[in-house]
Amino acid sequence: MVVGEKADPVVTRLVEQDHVPWYKKPNLRSMYFVMVPSCLGVEWTSGFDSSMMNGIQTIENWQTYFDHPNEAKLGFMSASYSLGCILALPFVPWVNDRHGRKKSIILGSLIMIVGSILQSAAQNYAMFVIARIVLGFGIPFAIVAASSLIGELSYPKERAVLTSLFNSSWFIGAIVAAGVNYGTFQMTNTWSWRIPSLLQCVPSFLQLGSIWFIPESPRYLIANDRHEEARDILVKYHGEGDENSELAATELAQIQATIKLELEGKKMTWRQYFTTAGNRRRAVLALCIGVFTQWSGNNPLSFYLKKILDQVGIKDGKRQNLVNLGMTCWSWVNGTCMALAVFKFRRRQMYMTCIFGILTVYIILTISSARYAATGSTASGILTVVAIFCYSPFYNMGFNALTYTYLVELFPFTIRSKGITMQQWWGRAATFCNTFINPIGMDNIGWRYYIWYCCWITVEGTVIYFFFPETAGRTLEELSFLFEGDDVRAEVTQKVAKQIGELEHREIVVGKDEKV
Repeated sequence: MVVGEKADPVVTRLVEQDHVPWYKKPNLRSMYFVMVPSCLGVEWTSGFDSSMMNGIQTIENWQTYFDHPNEAKLGFMSASYSLGCILALPFVPWVNDRHGRKKSIILGSLIMIVGSILQSAAQNYAMFVIARIVLGFGIPFAIVAASSLIGELSYPKERAVLTSLFNSSWFIGAIVAAGVNYGTFQMTNTWSWRIPSLLQCVPSFLQLGSIWFIPESPRYLIANDRHEEARDILVKYHGEGDENSELAATELAQIQATIKLELEGKKMTWRQYFTTAGNRRRAVLALCIGVFTQWSGNNPLSFYLKKILDQVGIKDGKRQNLVNLGMTCWSWVNGTCMALAVFKFRRRQMYMTCIFGILTVYIILTISSARYAATGSTASGILTVVAIFCYSPFYNMGFNALTYTYLVELFPFTIRSKGITMQQWWGRAATFCNTFINPIGMDNIGWRYYIWYCCWITVEGTVIYFFFPETAGRTLEELSFLFEGDDVRAEVTQKVAKQIGELEHREIVVGKDEKV
C-alpha cells in the first residue's frame, strides 16, 4: 500500500475555505450544465450498446434475420465492438495530446454516427459485425478525451464526483436502450431491431451539438504554451470572473510548475514511458483497472442476461426485457448515488467493499443456479434474480464510481492520455475475450461457469488490498508525483511557492505604480 504525502496543500486549503456551493456560481454552473451532454454523455453510447445487445437477443425478428446465430457467432458479434476499440487505441493518445480533448471528442462522435447508421442498415451478419467494429473504433477517442476533460476542467471540490458520474452515466444510455427494446419487441418487421441500432447515434449528435460551448483543458493549453487562454479559463470558471482570484492564480502556478517538470520528458515514446519505476507501476495499475472492471462478473449480466434467466426457468421474452429494464434502472439509481458519495469515502475502502460484495453475490448466484438445475425450484430462480439486483450496488461502488476518478488521479497530465488508453486497451481486450467466451462457457457447463468468477474476484481483492494506493483528498498536481518520491514532490512545492511569490511581488509593484 502506498499513500503519497501532500506535495502542495495551498490549493486544497483555498478550496476548503470556499463554502459557496457550485450551483450558486453562475459561470461554474453553466460549464457543468454543458458538460453533461458534451462529456458525461459520451458513456451513454457504451451503455446503450451493452443494453441494446442484451435486448435484441430476445427479439425473434432479429434472431430470424441473422439465422439464429450460434454461441460463437453471437459472442463475436457482441465482442466486435471491443475489437474496434482495440484497433483505435494506438491512435488515441496522439490525437488527444496533439489536437486537444475537444477535437478528439468530435472525431470519436463522427465515427460512431457512421457506425450506428451502418448497423441499422445491416443486410447480413458480416455487415452488422463491421458496423459494430466501426462503432467501437470511435468510442475510445471520445471516452479518453471526455474523462480527461472532466477531471481537468472541474473545480477541485467537485472533481471526484464528476469523474465518478462520468462512468455512472453509462446507465442512462442503458436505460434508454432497454426501454426502446421493450417498445419495439413486438414489432413484426426488421425495424424491431433497426430502430434501437439507429438510435445509438443520438448521444454522438448531442456531443457534436454541445462541445463548442465548453472550454478546452487548461492543462492542455499550458502544455502547448497557451498560458493566457488557460488563465482566462481558470479565472472565469474557478474564480467566477475575479481577476484577482487567489485560487485561480495559485492553480495556474501549480499547473505551470508541475507540467514544466513533467515536460522534461516531453514527447515521451511508449518505450521511454516504461523506463521509470513510477510509470511502470502506473502501467500495472492501468492494466488491473482495465481487466478488473470487465472480469468481475458484470459481462454476463450486461450481455447475456437472457442466458442467465433461461438457466433458471425465466424464458418469456417479455419478462426478460422487463427484468433487463428494471435492473438497468436500479443500476442507474445506485450508481448515481455511489458517484455522488465518492468524496465521503477513501478510495481503498470503496474498492474493498465492492470486492467483498460482488464475491458474496456471485457465490449466491452460483448456489441458486445449481439448486435450480438440480431441483427446478422456483424459489431458486427468484433468488437468482434477487442476486442479480444485489450485484450492481457493490459493483458500482468501486468499478463504476472510481474507474475514471482513480485513473485521472494516478496519471500526471503529460501521460494521462496514455494511461487511460492503456486502461481502455486492457479493458477492451478483456471484454473481447469475455464477450466471446462467456456464451460458450455458459452453454457448455451452465452454472459451474460462475465458479470461475468467484475464484477470479478473490484474486482481484488480493491485488487491490496490497497494491492499490490511496489518492483521496488531493489535487491532480499534488498527485502528479505520487510514485516518484519525496524529493520530486518537494521540488514541485518549491517551484510553486516561488512562482506564487513572483505573482504576489508583481501585484505589489503594480499596486504601487497605480498609486503613483
